[in-house]
Amino acid sequence: EGTITVIGREPEYPYERPPLSKEYFAREKTFDRLFIRPATFWADKDVTFKLGCEVTKVDPQGHEVTITGGDTLEYGTLVWATGGDPRRLSCSGADLAGVHAVRTRADCDALMAEVDAGTRKVVVVGGGYIGLEAAAVLTKLGLEVTLLEAAPRVLARVAGEELSAFYQKEHRDHGVDLRTGVGVECLEGDGHKVTGVKLADGEIVPADAVIVGIGIVPAVGPLIAAGAAGANGIDVDEYCRTSLPDVYAVGDCAAFACDYAGGDVMRVESVQNANDMATCVAKAICGEEKPYKAFPWFWSNQYDLKLQTAGISAGYDETVMRGDPDERSFSVIYLRQGRVIALDCVNMVKDYVQGRKLVEAG
Repeated sequence: EGTITVIGREPEYPYERPPLSKEYFAREKTFDRLFIRPATFWADKDVTFKLGCEVTKVDPQGHEVTITGGDTLEYGTLVWATGGDPRRLSCSGADLAGVHAVRTRADCDALMAEVDAGTRKVVVVGGGYIGLEAAAVLTKLGLEVTLLEAAPRVLARVAGEELSAFYQKEHRDHGVDLRTGVGVECLEGDGHKVTGVKLADGEIVPADAVIVGIGIVPAVGPLIAAGAAGANGIDVDEYCRTSLPDVYAVGDCAAFACDYAGGDVMRVESVQNANDMATCVAKAICGEEKPYKAFPWFWSNQYDLKLQTAGISAGYDETVMRGDPDERSFSVIYLRQGRVIALDCVNMVKDYVQGRKLVEAG
């Protein structure tokens, strides 16, 4: 019984985000194939949507939220599932036209329109999965791509050196000018549009467009302002409850003690985590409370390579390589004190399936 209202900042009904930097970007999938459910599904289930607006204030005592324009909505239970906003460059020129994130349909559409209009030289700032996936798609489209990573290697935050070295070689072999250990001084422009990226050493890399893929900032301002506990996102307990009464948080914005990372409090940015936390919360709201213990997994498509990751490799003290990177089919197994804690499997589905079981079994 009761009502369900979904407030969404974007004008579209809920859609899958991972294909934005993969199949949608490459125009292998049309947008209508990204919807999580057709509009009729929500209508049949009597779910109300308020799209194109966002929550500006939360009143935990009054159990109500204020949305864009000043209207208020009462709630019995509030689920905060806002994810994050793309982290922006803080240097001068960051707000020039032609500087893009890859987080929403509008982001991708704007970038693809520029490509259609003749953009040829693209600089990607950030060597995480979003940056690498974007570089792979743009290279396949025949554009000149330069990828800049401030750390000594790509994927430094999420993977070991073996995987970083493999992907660096792959991208260079496909024609990407991939540079590590480089800092961005500022973005240069003609007063309106970006024309280049000035590096810390003074070199200017010409650019018709710049993609910034340097992570996200959890979108939690109104909840923090309302008194919710949290430093990096919103802190939640084992049932995904925040410190505010009747308020849950799920997905990229929620920080929790992760069993698969030795109990460290962290945010896990993955579709798996968002879906499984949502299931945990839905059950709790319906009176079936069970702690969140879901297994973390991730994936990335670049060129003809399918990377599947099981577990969280943070804190590993040893790696084992199976297969051969030169054959473009291998796995890196991460161990901590002799136990398998994670795997990165490149074109090795069997390893992924069997390796998951080892991680889950500890």
